[in-house]
Amino acid sequence: MTVWDDVVGQEAAVAALQGAVANPAAMTHAWLVTGPPGSGRSVAARAFAAALQCPQGGCGVCQACTTTMAGTHPDVTLLATEKVVITIDEVRDLIMTASRSPSGGRWRVIVIEDADRMAERTTNVLLKVIEEPPPHTVWVLCAPSAQDVLPTIRSRCRAVVLRVPPPQAVADLLVRRDGADPAVALTAARAAQSHVGLAKRLARDAGARERRTAVLSIARRIRGVGDAVLAAGELVDVAKAEAVSATQERDAVEKAELLRALGVADGETLPPRLRSQLKQLEDDQKRRATRHQRDVLDRAMVDLLSLYRDVLVVQLGAEVELVNAELADTVRALAADSTPEQTVRRMDSIGVARTRLDGNVAPLLALEAMAIALRPQG
Repeated sequence: MTVWDDVVGQEAAVAALQGAVANPAAMTHAWLVTGPPGSGRSVAARAFAAALQCPQGGCGVCQACTTTMAGTHPDVTLLATEKVVITIDEVRDLIMTASRSPSGGRWRVIVIEDADRMAERTTNVLLKVIEEPPPHTVWVLCAPSAQDVLPTIRSRCRAVVLRVPPPQAVADLLVRRDGADPAVALTAARAAQSHVGLAKRLARDAGARERRTAVLSIARRIRGVGDAVLAAGELVDVAKAEAVSATQERDAVEKAELLRALGVADGETLPPRLRSQLKQLEDDQKRRATRHQRDVLDRAMVDLLSLYRDVLVVQLGAEVELVNAELADTVRALAADSTPEQTVRRMDSIGVARTRLDGNVAPLLALEAMAIALRPQG
């Protein structure tokens, strides 16, 4: 077992990272790990950080490896935002951390997940330290593609590109690591389009599989504008409910911990001088909930895209596997009721809705427009 075992289907990328660990001449101070969602960017970044700290290059069992992978190594810092954007203050804190020498490890490693969530002003703050890095400091940035970060940043980083892993490789990982049933694991890997995290959730959570099936049923239920409006409202309501479910308990714990740290007893009125700290926490929690809601909606749209991809495959007679093989009857029915041109237009409407959602358009408006475009055309 090594730290690289969970980086599935990425042989070329792993070879490049292992080469840098083993050969100082191949090492550099800044890396940009890119790949589609679910390809394992953060997993690869953590494995690389562990290998840099490990005397054996990532054995997976020593203290350096286990603490790095657990997120507790003192010389490895991970920034994984749960908000819509990475703030400039968070990056400034990282720069302060990067300026310090390693306390015991071989390197000080800074990993930034979702580096594409930095605004240009924030990225510019990071630029100088990447141009003139402190000795023994390594920056590892993760983003969906090189185009998602500023040219000034990517030109100073060595690129490692991940690909979409094969579904069978993801399924094998779920069976080996999580004890999933092989058949369920393969179905989940295909449905998740090889997104490792989503495949794990689908393989382990029957409720998640049912919610996905309900989202895909929208394609058959929409017969007119009224149906489209109702379907859009359902999607938004489900996303809001999931966001509340995922964050409510954590929000309460964070609030209780803050009040305890401020010396405020249960039921005691918060002094005016401390209210700004509570307000900051509540604002952060709202941003986290907003991002979670957007992520749920975006995933629903990706699932719908996969369904219409299958419809197009059937319509064109392509000899490739269906993503949603368990819904083959639905796919064939949709294919028979429309033309390839109509399917492409529907896929385009989903893509437009994703772009609008990313641009802060009100979710309900974006989804209503999308759903209306999915109705049967005469």
